[in-house]
Amino acid sequence: MTCYENNVIGIFVLLIIDNYDSFTYNLYQYFCQLGAKVEVHRNNTISLADIEAKAPTHLVISPGPCTPNDAGLSLAAIQHFAKKLPILGVCLGHQALAQVFGANIVRARQVMHGKICSVEHTNEGVFYGLNNPLTVTRYHSLVVDHESLSHDFDITAWTACNGEFDEIMGIRHHYLPLEGVQFHPESILTEQGHQLLANFLSVSCYMPATVNINPLIPNEK
Repeated sequence: MTCYENNVIGIFVLLIIDNYDSFTYNLYQYFCQLGAKVEVHRNNTISLADIEAKAPTHLVISPGPCTPNDAGLSLAAIQHFAKKLPILGVCLGHQALAQVFGANIVRARQVMHGKICSVEHTNEGVFYGLNNPLTVTRYHSLVVDHESLSHDFDITAWTACNGEFDEIMGIRHHYLPLEGVQFHPESILTEQGHQLLANFLSVSCYMPATVNINPLIPNEK
């Protein structure tokens, strides 16, 4: 499926890899409302060469009911396009992004399906200008293990328990335009979800200030 709406901040061609999740088309609709041209392809119906040929300006890895290892092309797409395109991972996509760079994906302290909670954030990247704390909607039973998260990533959002860091809710690569959020910005009960996704489309937000000419991607050949 493809949509296009006029926008005032530039022409964006966004490709979403759909990991067979019911929320994928909420993401599609939000990005269309923001003015992007959007295509959605399921994780087993498109190849890396197909994506290259479509020449998107941004790549989104959707939520899904599985683990990153079962998410079709998602891991390979992150590996292949990490130095070429801004990539946003949502929920499962966030976990896949972290896993490509060496993080372990572990059981969450509590299963969170349709749960509303507050997250704190660094006001950077996709979180720039958003309420802090931010009310978000979570649908997941797995999280990124913070102890194994690559040092190339900053933790940009998190939950707290008794005033202490609890679980990762957002990550951002130091040198590459790669971000992930564990929660669902496209859920109607998430605050400022449109703004978070608009931030992803914004050049000023997705490019870190410090640029490494040749950052290492694990297993890169």
